[in-house]
Amino acid sequence: MAYDSFNILKSTAVPLPIENVDTDQIIPARFLKATERVGFGDNLFRDWRYNADNTPKADFVLNDPTYRGKILVGGKNFGSGSSREHAAWAIYDYGFRCVISSFFADIFRGNCLNIGVLPVQVSAEFLERIFAEIYANPDTELEVNLPEQTVTLLATGEKESFEINSYKKGNMTNGFDDIDYLLSMKSDIEEFSKTLPL
Repeated sequence: MAYDSFNILKSTAVPLPIENVDTDQIIPARFLKATERVGFGDNLFRDWRYNADNTPKADFVLNDPTYRGKILVGGKNFGSGSSREHAAWAIYDYGFRCVISSFFADIFRGNCLNIGVLPVQVSAEFLERIFAEIYANPDTELEVNLPEQTVTLLATGEKESFEINSYKKGNMTNGFDDIDYLLSMKSDIEEFSKTLPL
């Protein structure tokens, strides 16, 4: 399933400075019955966003109109716990295109890269600077530059580089998942197959 290509993202950000956010908090298990990547955004952080009677919790950041944007800034060890892909789906479906943290669980990182969410790992110090700038001014914009592999606080010019697998980087910039990547090489594969003995 193709998704939006990712090159340079400039956006305000939503701060969630909670460490060890696991995938069951991102999308509770009771919402995993669907098999298509739609509708999961409604239940992103469901138990943190809503009371038992389905009324919004006013003190949770996603219910606070002060903060908005396509970037979610999370605490250390974001996406730990089970390997459910649905956690990445929920983040994408809600509208986030990038998650910034000082550490990601490996499986969650891979799931994000497979569906078009860019996980950007920065130093703990730079993460704290990002949080500080957002809280000082919720209109603070970040620039996430995938070709250059940098994230920049536009108000101050502070910048840090991040790592990404070159194959996944190529897929992100083209909006490919693994199947799209293979399909993009279909003609080359067909030509190569003609050279093989029958």
